[in-house]
Amino acid sequence: MARYTGSKCKLCRREGEKLFLKGDRCVSPKCAFERRSYAPGMHGRRRSFRRKTSDYGVQLREKQKARRIYGVLERQFRRYYRNAVKQKGLTGVNLLQILESRLDNIVYRLGFASSRNQARQLVLHGHFEVNGTRAKSPSMLVKGNDVITVRERSRKLTYFQDLHKVLEHVTPPEWLSVDAASMQGRVQSLPSREQLDVPIKEQLIVEFYSR
Repeated sequence: MARYTGSKCKLCRREGEKLFLKGDRCVSPKCAFERRSYAPGMHGRRRSFRRKTSDYGVQLREKQKARRIYGVLERQFRRYYRNAVKQKGLTGVNLLQILESRLDNIVYRLGFASSRNQARQLVLHGHFEVNGTRAKSPSMLVKGNDVITVRERSRKLTYFQDLHKVLEHVTPPEWLSVDAASMQGRVQSLPSREQLDVPIKEQLIVEFYSR
């Protein structure tokens, strides 16, 4: 399964803003973006002071930012866009709903992981069930009323033994619900655009692929 294996902090620096790819580290003094907020590379400082970016450049950066937030490579992201075009409604909103319905994102949103990257690893290792069936694909798309549960065998692991204490302080988005005691979450419905807090201008992505 293809995935990005480079530095996560460089991605934030390239986009010029925090993408919160490393969980708690992103809100600590150890965050590399706090020390070096300019783009990576030998010309990073100079690039940060460029006066103007073309319309294409703005659209490209928005598309790249969305890919990096959700940890999706280009081919898969393009496929999601084609599926969003085929659905009824606004293409940009459809695209965000597809990205949000990925299993690794749901695990992150429910508070089972501190970042989408960590959620991806937990799913790959088979620690979750969807509607009672073991799921090992981070890109699996969940639907309304689907139930995500930590597997019984996985609860013996150190990571999950204290997870219920963490979940008691987690407030999931209103389109999700979580039961800390049973380590179970439910997708109430797909989110509307107003319910999504991602800093993405989806119309720019639509414009990028519509060229």
